[in-house]
Amino acid sequence: MRGARLGLLVAWIVVLALLGVLVATQLKVGTDLRSFMPAPTTPDQKLLMEQVGEGPGSRLLLVAIDGGDDAAKASLSRGLAQALRKDPAFTQVVNGDFDVGMLDSALLPYRYLLSPTLDTESFDEAYLADQLQQRLDDLGSPAATLLKGLLPRDPTLETLKLAERWTPVRSPEVREGVWFSSRGEALLLAQTRGAGFDPGAQEQAIGQLRAAFAALPGSSGSHLTITGPGYFTVMVNAQTRDEADWIGRISTIGFIVLMLAAYRSVSSLLLGALPVATGALAGIAMLTACFPEVHGITLAFGFTLLGVAQEYPIRLLSHRREGESAVASVRGLWPLLLTAIASACIAYLAFYASGVGGLKQLAVFTITGLLAAGFSTRYALPYLLPEHARDVAGMPGLAAFRSWLDALPRPRWLPIPIAAAVVAMIVFAPGPFWQNDLSALTPLPRDLLMTDARLRGELGAPDVRYLLVVQAKTADAVLTASAKLEPRLREQVAAKALDGFELPSIYLPDLATQRARQAKLPDRPTLDAALTAALQGLPFRKDLFAPFVDDVETARAAPLLTPEMFARSPLGQRLAAMLSARGDHWVGLSTLSGVHDAAAVAAAVASADPSARLLDLKEASESLVAAYRTRILHAVLAATLLLFVTITLALRSIRRAWHVLAPMTLATFLVLAVERMAGIPVSLFHLVALILAAGLGLHYALFFERDTGDPAEQRRTLHATVVCVIAALLVFGMLAWSSIPVLRAIGLTVALGVGFHFCLSILMAPHARQDRLH
Repeated sequence: MRGARLGLLVAWIVVLALLGVLVATQLKVGTDLRSFMPAPTTPDQKLLMEQVGEGPGSRLLLVAIDGGDDAAKASLSRGLAQALRKDPAFTQVVNGDFDVGMLDSALLPYRYLLSPTLDTESFDEAYLADQLQQRLDDLGSPAATLLKGLLPRDPTLETLKLAERWTPVRSPEVREGVWFSSRGEALLLAQTRGAGFDPGAQEQAIGQLRAAFAALPGSSGSHLTITGPGYFTVMVNAQTRDEADWIGRISTIGFIVLMLAAYRSVSSLLLGALPVATGALAGIAMLTACFPEVHGITLAFGFTLLGVAQEYPIRLLSHRREGESAVASVRGLWPLLLTAIASACIAYLAFYASGVGGLKQLAVFTITGLLAAGFSTRYALPYLLPEHARDVAGMPGLAAFRSWLDALPRPRWLPIPIAAAVVAMIVFAPGPFWQNDLSALTPLPRDLLMTDARLRGELGAPDVRYLLVVQAKTADAVLTASAKLEPRLREQVAAKALDGFELPSIYLPDLATQRARQAKLPDRPTLDAALTAALQGLPFRKDLFAPFVDDVETARAAPLLTPEMFARSPLGQRLAAMLSARGDHWVGLSTLSGVHDAAAVAAAVASADPSARLLDLKEASESLVAAYRTRILHAVLAATLLLFVTITLALRSIRRAWHVLAPMTLATFLVLAVERMAGIPVSLFHLVALILAAGLGLHYALFFERDTGDPAEQRRTLHATVVCVIAALLVFGMLAWSSIPVLRAIGLTVALGVGFHFCLSILMAPHARQDRLH
C-alpha cells in the first residue's frame, strides 16, 4: 500500500512538473491594462481606449533637474536631451534648446513648404535684403555661434521659425538656452515610443532615462524628478507587486500555522497543497492553450480567486472519521462537494459572460483550476492520505463552540429585518452609490500628483482630459480642417479659455497650402538676381549662399510632403500619434493644455469646422465604466438564476435551495450596505469581490444545510468551515489594510462577505433546532 501511494505521489508530481515546463515555455504575459476594459461601443469610447495607451498625452514624461547653479543644471538638461534623442525608446525630447535635427537632412529643403513665411512674404530683393541685414546684426549677438552654421543654407532662418512653431505655445522661461521652472529647476519633456499603459515599456524607458542621467558628468550632486502617466503606471505596478508579495508571504505563513494547528500533521499540510497546485498549473496551461497572451492581472487575481479551491482538501481532511479511510470519506462527501464545485464555476461564468477580454481569461483560469483541484481532491488525494487520521470532532472546545452556536436564537422571520436594514442603509448612505471615476482608485501619493500638476502647468504639457478630434475621408482633409482650427484656438488662448494647443497641421500643412507656398518660390535665375541685388552694401560673398539657392530650387520641384514621407523625420512619430487611419477614414487628434473653459473651446471648435469636436476623456471613461458595470450586473443576474436552478436540482428541493441561497444573497447585500454606510462608492472591483465572497459563502451554506442527524458530523462540518473562514480572513483581511485602493476594495469586501456569510449560514441552517435535541 505504501508503495502504491509513493508511486501515485511521484506520478502526480511528475504531471505537475510537466505542466510547469509547459507553462514556463509557452506562457506569454501581457501588461496592457485595456484588456480589463470592455469593448468600446461609441466612437468616443473607442478613441478613449486608443488614447489611454497610444495617445501622445499618455506617452509624455515630465522631467525636472534640481541641484547646483543654473549653468550646471542647463548642462545636465542638454546632455540628457542629447542622450535621449539617440535612444530608440523615445520619439521626441524637448527642453527649450534648438535641435537642428528635428528635420531629416533630406527633408530640410521642405522647410519652405512647412514654414508659414511664404503665406505673407516673397523671396524678392526687399525681403532678402532685410533678412540679410538682420543676420549681419545677429552675428554680433550671443547667438552668433549658432547662426554661423545656419547662415549659408538658411539665411531667412526658416529652421528656427519651424522650431519655434513646433515648441509648445505656453513654454517655460528659457535660461542658459534651456527651459527653467519658476522654482529654478531645469525642465524637459520626453515622449516614449512605448504605450502609456504598457508598464514594461514604460519601466524600460524610465530606466534608460535614469541611466542616461546618471552617466552625465556632475549628475551625482543633482536630483531628478519624473512624473507623467507612464511613470504613474510603473509606480502603481511596482507598488501593487510589492504589497501583494508581502501580503502573500504573511498569509502563507499564517495558513501554514493554521493548517498545522487544525490537523497537527505536516503530511496533511503538504499533501493538501497538491490539489491547489494542480488547479493553478492546469488553469495557466489552459490559458496558454486558449489565448496567445495572458495578462499579468489575470494571474494575480486568478490565484486569489482560486483560493476557493483550498476548501476542497480542507473538507476532506476535516470530515474524516476515526478508523475510516480517506477514500470512504470522500465518497460520502462527493455529491455535496461536486455541487459546491459546480456552483463556484457557475458564479465565475459571470466573468466570461461580461465580454471583457481580461475577465474572460480570469473565468477560464478559475473554472479550469477549480475543476482540476476538485477532481484531484476526489480521485487522487484520498489515495495518498494516511490510512488512519485523527477525528477532529473530538477536538477540545469544538463541541462547546457548536453548542453555543446552536443556542443562538433563529427566528424564521430573520431575513425580514435584515432585508429592511439593508434597504435603509443603501437608501440613506452618504455619497454616490457607484464609483465611475477610475482616477479615484489611484494609490499615488498626493504630493506626487501635486508635483505632476505643477510641472504640467509650467511646461504647458497636454491636458490628460481633453482632446480635439477631427475625422475625414483622407489625411489631407484632416490637415485642412486642422488648419481652420488654428486661428479660432489662438483666439481662445487670447481669451484665457485655453493655455495652449497642438495641431497636426502645425507639423504638416495640407497639400493646398504646400502647393501655394511652393508656387511662390522663385526659380533659380530670379532668386539669383534678387540675392545679388540684396547683397549690395553687405559684407557677404554671394557664393556663401549657394546651399540656400540649391534648397529653394529643390523645394520648387519636390513632390509635396505626405504623412508617409514626413515619417522619416524625427517628428514623424509625433505626427503619427496625432494623425492616423481608422478603417475607411482618418482621425486627427489635437492635444490641449490648460483648458479653463471647456464649453467656450467646444463652441469655437464646432464653429470653425463641423468635423471637429472636443472630446472629454473623463466623460467617455465614465460612460465606459457604466456600460462595463451594466454588462457585469447582467452576467451576475444570469449566473444567479443558473445557480438557483443548479442548487435546486442538486438538492432536489426548493426549500433546501432557499436555505443555501438565502444566506448568500442576504450577506451580499449586507456587505454592500455596510460599505455604503461607510461612504464607500461601489466600484467594478467591489463587484468582482462580491462574486468571490458569494462563491465562498455558498460553500458554507451548502455544508451547513446538510442534515446528517449526527452531532459529531456536524462538528466536523463546523471545523472545516471555521478553518476555511480563518484561511480566507488571513488573506483578505490583510488585503483590506493595503494602501492600494483596488486591493483594499477587494480585501475589505471579501473579508466582510466571509464574516456575514458564515454568520448567516449558521443562523439560517435548518438543522439547528435538531442539534439542540442531542
